[in-house]
Amino acid sequence: MDSLLFTATSGASRVLKAQHVRANNLSNADTAGFRADMERVQSVALQGSGFDGRTMVVTNSASTRFDTGDVIETGRALDVAVMGKGYLTVQTPDGDEAYTRAGNIAVDSQGNLTVNGFPLLGENGPLTLPEYQKVEVSERGQISVIPPGGNAEVQVGTMKLVNPQMNQLQKESDSLLHRVGGGIFNADQTVTLAPEHLEGSNVSAIDELMNVMSLTRNFQMQVRMMKTAETLAQAGNKLMSTS
Repeated sequence: MDSLLFTATSGASRVLKAQHVRANNLSNADTAGFRADMERVQSVALQGSGFDGRTMVVTNSASTRFDTGDVIETGRALDVAVMGKGYLTVQTPDGDEAYTRAGNIAVDSQGNLTVNGFPLLGENGPLTLPEYQKVEVSERGQISVIPPGGNAEVQVGTMKLVNPQMNQLQKESDSLLHRVGGGIFNADQTVTLAPEHLEGSNVSAIDELMNVMSLTRNFQMQVRMMKTAETLAQAGNKLMSTS
């Protein structure tokens, strides 16, 4: 009975964590460049005196899906989608580099380029636009502007585009990808962009919703198991008290 209760409680705890991961994926189904998370668990038998019948579920760090999302045309000059492999580079609040597939670039009041609030990095640091009449981004990440008055086009800078291996990246709490073990990647000149396009999330809303429903039924089953364990324990105590 102790084994049954312990296993059911551990399983219910795992299901709650899995639901959190799936719900976060579902809430980001429309977030540009979002990469879905996958929960990872492991069954571990607990050692002890007597028969080793207790099992605990251990939740490992979540892994990330790196398959690409759908690319849609937006017509906005500062929207870019990475074609094939590669990532844009942004700066974190502590000054480190991080990487993203989100290409919804914004311009703040000082002309600084940002992606979801993080400064967009070029090959020589954060990118800033001067006053401009028109802005364009090339397939190689070069940013050019036409100053007010319609003078000749001026190149402002080039985005830092990188192309690391999947096993070199890990997603952290800021939803950005960071290099495993720290450090930065060198720019890769082979990475190309699709200007005026955005890559969507790689989350399948239908799949995530089905997984949430399945996990809910699993949680209900674990709760029933805990109630059954309690009933068996009460029956056992009653038998012992009358013997």
